[in-house]
Amino acid sequence: MTKADIVNKIASETGLEKNEVLRTVESMMSNIKSSLSNGENVYLRGFGSFIVKERAAKTGRNISKNTTILIPAHNIPSFKPAKTFVEEVKTKVTVK
Repeated sequence: MTKADIVNKIASETGLEKNEVLRTVESMMSNIKSSLSNGENVYLRGFGSFIVKERAAKTGRNISKNTTILIPAHNIPSFKPAKTFVEEVKTKVTVK
Protein backbone atom coordinates (compact mmCIF):
# COMPACT_ATOMS: atom_id res chain seq x y z
CA MET A 1 0.00 0.00 0.00
CA THR A 2 1.38 3.40 -0.98
CA LYS A 3 0.78 6.84 0.50
CA ALA A 4 -1.63 7.56 -2.37
CA ASP A 5 -3.59 4.38 -1.55
CA ILE A 6 -3.80 5.43 2.10
CA VAL A 7 -5.00 8.92 1.14
CA ASN A 8 -7.64 7.49 -1.23
CA LYS A 9 -8.90 5.03 1.39
CA ILE A 10 -9.13 7.66 4.15
CA ALA A 11 -10.84 10.11 1.79
CA SER A 12 -13.46 7.55 0.78
CA GLU A 13 -14.07 6.46 4.40
CA THR A 14 -14.35 9.98 5.84
CA GLY A 15 -15.80 11.93 2.93
CA LEU A 16 -13.01 14.51 3.15
CA GLU A 17 -11.27 15.94 0.08
CA LYS A 18 -8.17 14.05 -1.04
CA ASN A 19 -5.99 17.16 -0.85
CA GLU A 20 -7.04 17.74 2.79
CA VAL A 21 -6.27 14.13 3.68
CA LEU A 22 -2.92 14.34 1.86
CA ARG A 23 -1.96 17.47 3.84
CA THR A 24 -2.92 15.70 7.08
CA VAL A 25 -0.92 12.57 6.26
CA GLU A 26 2.08 14.66 5.17
CA SER A 27 1.84 16.72 8.35
CA MET A 28 1.73 13.60 10.52
CA MET A 29 4.78 12.13 8.82
CA SER A 30 6.62 15.45 9.06
CA ASN A 31 5.86 15.75 12.78
CA ILE A 32 7.05 12.18 13.44
CA LYS A 33 10.28 12.83 11.52
CA SER A 34 10.97 16.12 13.31
CA SER A 35 10.27 14.58 16.72
CA LEU A 36 12.68 11.71 16.02
CA SER A 37 15.27 14.18 14.69
CA ASN A 38 15.04 16.02 18.02
CA GLY A 39 15.55 12.77 19.94
CA GLU A 40 11.92 12.49 21.05
CA ASN A 41 10.13 9.14 20.70
CA VAL A 42 6.57 9.02 19.33
CA TYR A 43 4.06 6.70 21.03
CA LEU A 44 0.77 5.83 19.29
CA ARG A 45 -1.25 3.69 21.70
CA GLY A 46 -2.62 0.56 20.05
CA PHE A 47 -0.42 1.04 16.98
CA GLY A 48 3.21 1.24 18.05
CA SER A 49 6.17 3.42 18.87
CA PHE A 50 8.59 5.26 16.65
CA ILE A 51 11.83 5.32 18.61
CA VAL A 52 15.41 6.44 18.15
CA LYS A 53 17.97 3.65 18.63
CA GLU A 54 21.63 4.27 19.28
CA ARG A 55 24.12 2.17 17.33
CA ALA A 56 27.54 1.73 18.90
CA ALA A 57 30.75 2.40 16.97
CA LYS A 58 32.08 -0.68 15.24
CA THR A 59 34.70 -1.88 12.82
CA GLY A 60 33.61 -2.76 9.31
CA ARG A 61 35.30 -3.81 6.09
CA ASN A 62 35.53 -2.13 2.73
CA ILE A 63 35.53 -5.29 0.62
CA SER A 64 36.47 -3.54 -2.63
CA LYS A 65 39.73 -2.21 -1.13
CA ASN A 66 40.11 -4.99 1.47
CA THR A 67 40.60 -2.48 4.29
CA THR A 68 39.02 -2.01 7.69
CA ILE A 69 37.02 1.11 8.42
CA LEU A 70 35.61 2.56 11.63
CA ILE A 71 31.86 3.06 11.54
CA PRO A 72 31.08 5.80 14.09
CA ALA A 73 28.28 5.61 16.63
CA HIS A 74 25.01 6.91 15.22
CA ASN A 75 21.27 7.07 15.81
CA ILE A 76 18.65 5.39 13.61
CA PRO A 77 14.84 5.53 13.60
CA SER A 78 13.00 2.34 14.46
CA PHE A 79 9.40 1.17 14.78
CA LYS A 80 8.15 -1.15 17.49
CA PRO A 81 4.56 -2.34 16.96
CA ALA A 82 2.12 -2.55 19.87
CA LYS A 83 1.27 -6.01 21.22
CA THR A 84 -2.37 -5.70 20.12
CA PHE A 85 -1.20 -4.75 16.62
CA VAL A 86 1.13 -7.76 16.44
CA GLU A 87 -1.60 -10.13 17.62
CA GLU A 88 -4.09 -8.79 15.07
CA VAL A 89 -1.61 -9.26 12.24
CA LYS A 90 -0.72 -12.77 13.44
CA THR A 91 -4.32 -13.93 13.47
CA LYS A 92 -5.62 -12.22 10.32
CA VAL A 93 -2.83 -12.27 7.73
CA THR A 94 -2.86 -14.94 5.05
CA VAL A 95 0.20 -15.30 2.84
CA LYS A 96 -0.50 -14.82 -0.85
